Amino acid sequence: MLKEERQSFIIREINLHNKVLSSDLSTQLNVSEDTIRRDLKELDEAGKVLKVHGGAISKSFHFPFSNKGDVYALEAKRAIARKTIKLIKEGMVVLTGGGTTMIELARMIPDDIQATFFTISPLVALELVEHPNLTVLTVGGQLYKNAQVNMGASVINALNDIHVDLCLLGANGISLQEGITDSDWEVVQVKRAMIRTSKKLAIMCIAEKMNSVQRMKVCNLNQMSYLITELSSDDPHLAPYRQQEFKLL
Repeated sequence: MLKEERQSFIIREINLHNKVLSSDLSTQLNVSEDTIRRDLKELDEAGKVLKVHGGAISKSFHFPFSNKGDVYALEAKRAIARKTIKLIKEGMVVLTGGGTTMIELARMIPDDIQATFFTISPLVALELVEHPNLTVLTVGGQLYKNAQVNMGASVINALNDIHVDLCLLGANGISLQEGITDSDWEVVQVKRAMIRTSKKLAIMCIAEKMNSVQRMKVCNLNQMSYLITELSSDDPHLAPYRQQEFKLL
């Protein structure tokens, strides 16, 4: 594979999953980690990704306000947000994760809806608080630089005292065999705590992430109530998922 092809693959993986590890890219591309590190250094210097310890992260995910035009699959994420809003009812208590899809959702919520939102994302909270009839509470902890969300034991402890109607989460990987997966152990622990405190779980996921698997399991598919993608619920790509217990939106 030529360097240009390799770097194009790396950029797509970073845009798709927000964060990648050098070791994983090395295995996927069958090249040394030194080669991957050089690629990431070049891509960072070109302003295409942000190189971090052990890998790289997406610029649009890390700086969603300053790079609105660079958000990956923005129209697909907006379509998902529009579908998700239909789940939010008057008087609900909702818990959200972070990410660019969640920010789009927060921007679209109708101003006449009265609801309470808990979120682990300061960026999502800043968008939610613009709506006059929403009560917005952040679940505080250490701000996790790679994901722009609050992490740690204090977040998990606080979540144990919250009971919500609906939890809205993104997914870094989703498959029939492995369920919902992620690449970061800290993120997995907080997501599990969020799921435990919720009556219903909605996973918001662009179709490109379907049938992909990350290193660590968040939950099984049978713990979900809804799977929301930009595709029509009868799209052939979703056929294997129509046999599951959750509802496709």
